[in-house]
Amino acid sequence: MSEPDRGLPDRARVVIVGGGIAGCSVAYHLAKLGWNDIVLLEQGRLAGGTSWHAAGMVGRLRTSSSMTKINQYSVDLYSTLEQETGVSTGWKQVGSLIVARCEERMVQLRRSVAMAEYLGAEAHMIDAQTALEKCPIMRSDDLLGAAWLPGDGKVQPEQTTLSLAQGARQMGVNIVEGIRVSSLLQERGRVSGVVTDQGPVESEYVVLCGGMWTRQIGLEAGVTLPLYPVEHHYAVSNPLPGAWDEMPCCRDPDGTIYWRGEGNQVLLGAFQAYTKPWNVDPIPADFSFQLLEDDWEKFEEPVAEGYHRLPGLQEIGFERFVNGPESFTPDNQFLLGETPELNHLYVAAGFNSAGIACSGGAGKVLADWMSAGEPPFDLWTVDVRRFAAPQNDREFLKDRVGEVLGLHYQLAWPNREFATGRNRRLSPLHDRLAARGACFGNKMGLERPNWFARGDGQAQVEYSFGRQNWFADHRTEHLAARQQVAIFDQTSFSKYYLQGRDALSLLQRLCGNEIDVPTGKVVYTGMFNERGTFESDLTVIRQTEDLFYVISPSAQRVRDAHWITRHRESGEQVTLQDMTEQFSVLGLMGPGSRELLSRVVGEDLADFPFGTARKLQIGEVEVLAARVTYVGELGWELHVSVAGAVQVYDAIQQAGRDLGLEDAGHYAINSLRLEKGYRAWGADISPDDTPLEAGLSFAVAWDKPVPFIGRDALLRQRDSGVFKRMTSFVLKDPEPVLWHDEPIYRDGECVGYLSSAAYGHSLGAAVALGYVRSKEPITREFVLTGQYEIDVAGERCPAKPYLMAPYDAKREKILA
Repeated sequence: MSEPDRGLPDRARVVIVGGGIAGCSVAYHLAKLGWNDIVLLEQGRLAGGTSWHAAGMVGRLRTSSSMTKINQYSVDLYSTLEQETGVSTGWKQVGSLIVARCEERMVQLRRSVAMAEYLGAEAHMIDAQTALEKCPIMRSDDLLGAAWLPGDGKVQPEQTTLSLAQGARQMGVNIVEGIRVSSLLQERGRVSGVVTDQGPVESEYVVLCGGMWTRQIGLEAGVTLPLYPVEHHYAVSNPLPGAWDEMPCCRDPDGTIYWRGEGNQVLLGAFQAYTKPWNVDPIPADFSFQLLEDDWEKFEEPVAEGYHRLPGLQEIGFERFVNGPESFTPDNQFLLGETPELNHLYVAAGFNSAGIACSGGAGKVLADWMSAGEPPFDLWTVDVRRFAAPQNDREFLKDRVGEVLGLHYQLAWPNREFATGRNRRLSPLHDRLAARGACFGNKMGLERPNWFARGDGQAQVEYSFGRQNWFADHRTEHLAARQQVAIFDQTSFSKYYLQGRDALSLLQRLCGNEIDVPTGKVVYTGMFNERGTFESDLTVIRQTEDLFYVISPSAQRVRDAHWITRHRESGEQVTLQDMTEQFSVLGLMGPGSRELLSRVVGEDLADFPFGTARKLQIGEVEVLAARVTYVGELGWELHVSVAGAVQVYDAIQQAGRDLGLEDAGHYAINSLRLEKGYRAWGADISPDDTPLEAGLSFAVAWDKPVPFIGRDALLRQRDSGVFKRMTSFVLKDPEPVLWHDEPIYRDGECVGYLSSAAYGHSLGAAVALGYVRSKEPITREFVLTGQYEIDVAGERCPAKPYLMAPYDAKREKILA
């Protein structure tokens, strides 16, 4: 029997803001973990924002292992929740059918089905006739095939929300409707409660699950929560002969439409390439169980596609139109986790039309996160710390989210770049590089060159799953770095000054490697959590006794700053200053780099050891030159003030003409580092991976005098052994292209998937990294024996494994 709601308290341990499916899931799962004194505040009625008008389709398979875990859990929860709460979710396991009209879509489906086997989600490729048997009311003569996922299903969204709420109430959660939260209370960098229209509520924790209202609450407190509402449309037909409620959830992404059964009717929805943002500011607090005006004009193309795919629709027409606002984020992934601005302020919002499918699992992992103080597994793709304040700009969001909705059904090109919200943050070299043919990508809001078009080529990507139009230009850049010299704009790096009496002590606790090194020494290191898995990997340059220059991955700017500052102990004298936008970085890499750099600085650099840094003068500009490499060749990273970057670049270009100097982009960096087996954060190393598993134990100082976070867990793993091992692969066939996420087979058994890949022009074939997994502690012999194949869109391609850099192995073979 549920406890009756008890009205608005003066204080609580946890305040959850928002009574949609996400908020009710968080409340339910915190209570499941034994948390008490939880209050959930809903400004209207439960499920009244977005949840009630969702389409209710729930799929198991997502684009990563972590996200698939979340959706798999949602399915398991929704299918059994009624037994616990007595309130039906309406769960029906009807399966999902995704049809394809073109060969590129078939390739994408084959890639997804191949990954599904490893991820544990049942999926099959089927022909058009079999697809027609699954959904006899559709037209199939123009289909090439389909993917069938029998474990998927659908729920009644409002009922599912109410079932979660009932479960939470039964465990003591106080749910209060009709209470609007206007702002947050905070004290000394920590959230301390909320302000409502009926008075304040003090609390130790606050969880923002307010859907499209969440950004407004965050803005009031200086918290970056980039999401924005867009219009999402579907229509429900009149009764359609042949339609039935247990019809599969069907998707025709080439036509941008989806449909499912609604009794003897059909619900027809769409994810068009671009949609309208809902331009209202602020979002009305009383917008509960309301819809926007019908927009049949905007829905004209989906209706035409619906008539094409489901011919019977044209005769019977539609009963009603649903135009409901839903919140979208700049990258089509939801926002989860603790905010970097305020401790104990958590968020679960911005679900990009996938809130029903994701919220069951998202509520579970957020509750686990709050209990442990860190994520239970790799949640970087949805971690709220992946965004910085500029990405919360309203004009940027209005521009971007209209494109994001369409990504659900656009072809999932492996290197797709957004078309909207661009050119807002530029490198000081942008105009120089654009004039030289740069095709730009965007990382953490900064435009950076991916590759350079040469000759009459256009600096624009022609996407495909095979070799794209930049293949030859990429080869030129790649081989220039291997054989001559190349210059890279690496300004997107995150950069910080960590300074103070206790700076060394803090870094020693955070970093696995030894940081107490002589001035001018460069250290590569990981930062780990208590599980011994990666939180980030860094380059640290000791500039003085108490000043350290820290360089980390581009996307980690907010996350790394948060991780470092949250671990400062009381009384420690140390400050962290973000220098990302003060410094540009030029990478000068290749056998000719020493000769070229010596020319521009006017001194012999023969005595410049690897792993050291010192200041040099290029004309009137001072640069910090670090002799490091991420491409596996002799080279330097030149850290220069933004004001001096153009002068340094021009000097290098002028001095390097006779040395074969080439401009090169980040695609070349990727392929070069893969030939050398260098790992990349977010792909090859993550909070699911340890340095022992990643083959990076050389960068761990096991016996340094200051124990680092995660040391005990890593010592235990070192003693017991690892069950996966990062491995390099080179395809034996020079033709296929690898991207990432292709399954790895050893002696016919799926043992992992590729974490990153590119074409290795020095090797003459595609090269990749991926973890090989075993049920027993893994050995070198296990990894290097057996017959390996990589599944490339359903075709098994033989591959050779390496535990050393494939490029080094080739050179050793040549020298032998």
